Amino acid sequence: MFVVSVLEQTGSVQIKTQGWVKSQASINKLASAGILKVEVDPDKTLDLNISKHSIAATDTPMQNEVQEDLNPWHKSTAMSAEINQAVKLVEEAKALQEKAFADLKAGNPIDVEAFKEVANGFIDSIFRNQDALSCIAMIKQKDAYLLEHSVNVATLITIFAKHLRLNKHIIEELATGALLHDIGKIKVDDTVLNKQGKLSDKEFEQMKQHAQFSFDIVSEAGLSKISCEIAGSHHERLDGSGYPNGLSHSEISQFVRMASIVDVFDALTAERVYKKALPPIQAFKILRESSPQHFDEKLLNEFINCIGLYPVGSLVKLKSQRIGMVTSSNPAQPLKPIVKVFYSAKSMYHLAVENIDLAEKHCTDELEAAIKPEEFGLDLIKFFKHSVLP
Repeated sequence: MFVVSVLEQTGSVQIKTQGWVKSQASINKLASAGILKVEVDPDKTLDLNISKHSIAATDTPMQNEVQEDLNPWHKSTAMSAEINQAVKLVEEAKALQEKAFADLKAGNPIDVEAFKEVANGFIDSIFRNQDALSCIAMIKQKDAYLLEHSVNVATLITIFAKHLRLNKHIIEELATGALLHDIGKIKVDDTVLNKQGKLSDKEFEQMKQHAQFSFDIVSEAGLSKISCEIAGSHHERLDGSGYPNGLSHSEISQFVRMASIVDVFDALTAERVYKKALPPIQAFKILRESSPQHFDEKLLNEFINCIGLYPVGSLVKLKSQRIGMVTSSNPAQPLKPIVKVFYSAKSMYHLAVENIDLAEKHCTDELEAAIKPEEFGLDLIKFFKHSVLP
């Protein structure tokens, strides 16, 4: 586990107060040095059974068996302090995408550096407190899919990469590619792009071209190989049934495998004019049913562990019949997050807003089900703006 600080100790032994403790022997040494209580960051817990590709190659033993924080740009911040910054980042990203679409229509190049800057803003926010951007990513508007989807994919793949402990420069390339992964849709006919019903075979062939268009645009802009792969190959599938190039297995990189999982998860949980949004737990079920044929099973399990069965921003019903939004994850006990309740499913009226920590010792309530806001006529966006924001 990753130790954030020493909370209680005896004596005056000085040790590094941040770093990973990876063995019982290390714990014993800390205890013998008089360390009684420490604070840990559950988001940075390492699964030592996972392939070592997910652990930074520069990990080296440090004094007192505690390893120094290899991510100096990570700072712990309360969600209430981070949420306004996260909202600003999302609005900036949407505006930048709109500008990119306009630039491409006018025959001008996209502003690559601006996208990199936004990507780094996402990374910094997520390392301060990933719950803020995660919450925004789960609250979707039906009429803003094209802009929201790319922002959400960038958010989720950054959280995923953080969970896998990838290096910062890799995460930047992933996030930048994700922000631009659907940019090629600018070249798809609007009648096809916005069609409410099922696409004909000819229309679907045209729609599939957007992946190659995205690759061409991102490649011509001079972005990295990883960003180009994310843009051009996120619809490839392990069994070779994807597009645009029908790649399979070893031809598909780990980064593209990550992007394909995140892309489909966000699409399944989005409300569209021609389909209803699925709760996250149902989206996970569909992804599992398509693994390992389409998706990397091991990475899918890591993604689910990463954002939780009930991701921050999800709407849930408790056994008490109270409805609320998950506002803080609990990696140690995934079924016991913090829920901000605001509505009674039994009496069908709004309640005084209250934070319920399902992991709290004396809490007798528990999760019953993930639900969709339209089931109870709830405006989640309005609730978010008026209740979640400080």
